Amino acid sequence: MNSSTRRLLAGRTIAALATALIPMTLTLAVIRATGSAADLGLVLSCELLPLLVLLPVAGVIADRFPPQRVVLAADLVRGAAQLGIAAELLAGLVRIPVLAALSAITGAGVAFGTPAVRTLVAAVVAGPDRLRINARLGVATGLAQMAAPALAGALILAVGAGWSSLLTGGLFAASALTLAGLRLSRAALWNRRNRRGTFVGELRGGWAETRRHPWFLVNVLGHGIWHLAAGFLLTLGPIIALRHLGGATSWVIIAQLGTVGMVAGLYAASRLPIRRPLVAVAVGAAVYALPMAAFAVPMPVAVVTIAYCAAMFGLGVLSPLWETTMQQRIPEEALGRVGSFDTLISFAARPLGLAVAAPVAALTGTMAPLLIGAALVAAANLAVLLMPDVRQVPMEEIARRETSAQASSTSVG
Repeated sequence: MNSSTRRLLAGRTIAALATALIPMTLTLAVIRATGSAADLGLVLSCELLPLLVLLPVAGVIADRFPPQRVVLAADLVRGAAQLGIAAELLAGLVRIPVLAALSAITGAGVAFGTPAVRTLVAAVVAGPDRLRINARLGVATGLAQMAAPALAGALILAVGAGWSSLLTGGLFAASALTLAGLRLSRAALWNRRNRRGTFVGELRGGWAETRRHPWFLVNVLGHGIWHLAAGFLLTLGPIIALRHLGGATSWVIIAQLGTVGMVAGLYAASRLPIRRPLVAVAVGAAVYALPMAAFAVPMPVAVVTIAYCAAMFGLGVLSPLWETTMQQRIPEEALGRVGSFDTLISFAARPLGLAVAAPVAALTGTMAPLLIGAALVAAANLAVLLMPDVRQVPMEEIARRETSAQASSTSVG
């Protein structure tokens, strides 16, 4: 592992921890100050809105400019916003409009950073090593998501929410520092130096490139459906646990063991003998139908827990395989724009599921939407296996194409 790869891993791990600290810090700060669920919903939703609006634009930016510069700017913007929140909280002020505005700035940073990180990995890490690095990045993110709530809670109880936001801002600054000295591949540099299109033209070109990959579009549709279904499960699951599975403690245990399962899947992804990654991606997403069906019945808590852990393990395996496949099968000069469509669907579908789950369940009960969701998740993702390009292209062939493309671009440069 070279110094650029080590810097990349260190920086994205620090950024993952900083990102995971934000929701718990804001939640506890707002609830302790106002006790209003409406205030909390406003602050948290203001981070999501810029993501939905700016992601297509961010994809063009990620393809047009060196990705380490885009990620650097995104980290600095998020760090500045968190330092602004820290100043607000340390001054004893909890002005909801101010927190909402700073959350929106944070969301803008996330929007521009997300597609650029994908292109940064492709530009820094050689094709054969990408699955291993993507898996390590996934493990780091998963561990950060497990550790951050406890860390934020401890800081808030000990010294106050402002110090948690101050730490978050400092972590983003530290992650930005790791980007200095990263070496991009010659092919990546050449592709960006030779870009001449207009912004609108590049946006259209990104959509045209997206349509050239049916395997991508079908997978994104399946992923959107399971994100929507996840919104239903994460809303209705705690209610079912409270009523039928022994109370709120059972949901906490199920959720925590599910996170452990996801981290285990991320760790295993680069170690399993997977030759056809998109087959594993499809099956990994389809397994999410198991806990939806288990909660719908509902089955005994042990069965529900096993089903949820299996689903999260599948998602853990899915994530680095999907990232690696995109980085190797989509031209590097279009990766930011194409990938932004995937991220947009994911960010939009889950909040929609969270928003409509309770009203739907109030009309139909919890069983029907969960069972229908389980059937749709399984059908939409397993349908991907009908595509020859998914079943018949092994990992070795993908790597060979990537190596040939890199060699061709390097010789041209």
